[in-house]
Amino acid sequence: MPEPPKPSRQVIFVPGARRAIQEMPLPVRREFGQAIFEAECGGRHPHAKPLKGIEAVEVVTDFDGDTFRAVYTVKLAGFLYVLDAFQKKSTTGRKTATVDLDRIRARLAAARRDHKERTKDQDAS
Repeated sequence: MPEPPKPSRQVIFVPGARRAIQEMPLPVRREFGQAIFEAECGGRHPHAKPLKGIEAVEVVTDFDGDTFRAVYTVKLAGFLYVLDAFQKKSTTGRKTATVDLDRIRARLAAARRDHKERTKDQDAS
């Protein structure tokens, strides 16, 4: 039996992202968990794709007639930041709502600040 993959990144949930995932239906949580684990190990889940205009990846899954999305970034060395998770409610077809994109951008900026602090502490050691 082959060795299971070993995580190469530390996973950090920005405030609000973990709770959003925990409130989703179990099959959705499992799929997002698998996608995050695969990204943590350096891989990519089949439902993961780049989020246009933002240095992040979104995982899209459907359950019971609804669409759910989780967004994370691996662009910050050594870390995977889970930025957001939400049920898509936009009336603009497949496009992600502006309010969701704005929240993701703000959380990405917070993740960059957090990463800078974390790596500054590591560089000082």
